[in-house]
Amino acid sequence: MDNQEKQTQHEIASHIGRLLRDAFGKGPQSIYVSINRPIVVIYLRNFLSQTEKILLQQNHLYSVQHTRNVVMESLIPEIKAYLLLLTGLNIQEFYYDWGLHNYSGVFVGIASEENQVYHGPQEWYAGKKELHLEIERISLLIQKIPDHIQSYLINERTLLVIRTGILINISKELIRLGFEESLKLAERNLEKDHLFNNNHLQKILKSSILDIFTDWNFHLDKSVIVFILNPSHD
Repeated sequence: MDNQEKQTQHEIASHIGRLLRDAFGKGPQSIYVSINRPIVVIYLRNFLSQTEKILLQQNHLYSVQHTRNVVMESLIPEIKAYLLLLTGLNIQEFYYDWGLHNYSGVFVGIASEENQVYHGPQEWYAGKKELHLEIERISLLIQKIPDHIQSYLINERTLLVIRTGILINISKELIRLGFEESLKLAERNLEKDHLFNNNHLQKILKSSILDIFTDWNFHLDKSVIVFILNPSHD
């Protein structure tokens, strides 16, 4: 990574830190920015306000998630604009999720089609085929086997899985009736339960998994899963 890339990543991290601090009263302690064009992954550590901490202690998880969703809808356009300014990437798809149990979070931006992922080294990694089979198995338990799965090792600690064609008819009807937020909450709870309580994944990836994040764009019928890894170098 050259100095220009490092500077760009530092500027993105600083700007997003300020945005979140202004919006929530407290910013993340650490922000890690990974750019592997046309994908940007931003990992947040130790991000929880005092108010949110009290709400979680009183089991108001849904209140915290709902409030963050409302705030994020106003922040996403600014984050996209800043990424365009600094990287030249026109972010068309933006995903985010929180690991409230360990005060973490992730943002994923995917740029427009003229800058699609090329066939480069990040598309191959050990265990890719087995991982896709396991993702198919988990997806089938909750909805259906995706029409298409792509995955990219953004760097040695960040693995991104993109699924397309995952919604069954009942889910599509719930979205049409206005239950998108409830559906996403239910999907996320179920998927994370299967992903976190899964010894196969760590064996497949030959790495411990520090964090797992999931999000959906129901209108595109797409989903992302982000694994934050802690690879061993034995």
